[in-house]
Formats: sequence, C-alpha cells, structure tokens
Amino acid sequence: MRDFAGTPGTLTGLALRLLQCVFAAGSIAAMTTTTRFFNFTAFCFLIASMGLQIIWSFGLTLLDAYALVRKKTLHNTVMLILFVVGDWVTAILSLAAASASAGITVLYFYDFGSCSFVRECQKYQMSVALAFFSWITIAISSLIMLWLLAAG
Repeated sequence: MRDFAGTPGTLTGLALRLLQCVFAAGSIAAMTTTTRFFNFTAFCFLIASMGLQIIWSFGLTLLDAYALVRKKTLHNTVMLILFVVGDWVTAILSLAAASASAGITVLYFYDFGSCSFVRECQKYQMSVALAFFSWITIAISSLIMLWLLAAG
C-alpha cells in the first residue's frame, strides 16, 4: 500500500516536486519583471510565499533524486511527518498568497476600471495563474503525504 504514485523516492514524486519549483519560479519571474509590484502587499506576499515554496520543493526534489539514484525508500515515519507538516504549511501559504494576489488583481484591474499599464496587468495575471498551478501541485503532494502517513 505504500508504493503508489507521488510518494517520496518515486519518479512521479520527483515530477511533482519539480513542477512545484518550476511553477513557483515562473510566478516569481513574472511578478518581478514588473515595475510596480512592490506597491501591493499581496504581491510581495506572493513572492515571499513562492520563494519558500521553491526552497522547500527544491530540497525535496534533491532528496527524491537521491532516493531514486540509491534505490532507497523514504517511508520513515519521522520523515513522513516532516513532509506532511512542511507540505501543508507551504500549501496553505501558497493558497493564501495566490488568493490575495488574485483578489488584488481583480479589484484593481477589473473593478476599478481598465488597466492603464496593460503589459504589467498581464504579468500580474500570469504570476497569479502560475502560483495557483504551484498550489495545485503542492496540494496533490500534501494529500499523498497524508495518505501515506495514514496508510503506514
């Protein structure tokens, strides 16, 4: 029961972690290429949250790659608890940051009228979309880790 898609030390687990890094890095890149993102607290929170997401996911990507190369399993109970707590914390922060940024994007750029700086508005929207994609992948990982902990 412990060997299913997305568990630590499997190829799908590695792919999930890598996608989390890529989406979070894309979100940060899209946001930081604008000139006015620092005027909005939610956008700064998004960058901080995605930065934490990159650090967490990249560390676990390296751990998954090591486990794949050495053909070891990462199903130690203490490690699984660490994975569950870390995944849930980063998932909640990512969702909060993406939702706050999406709310600001809709409020300022749709509800208050047309966007006077169209190219930046598109980058904000792209950053928020990538943040939600990152959250989807971390949510999948979080549920898999919780399932794995409950199964063991």
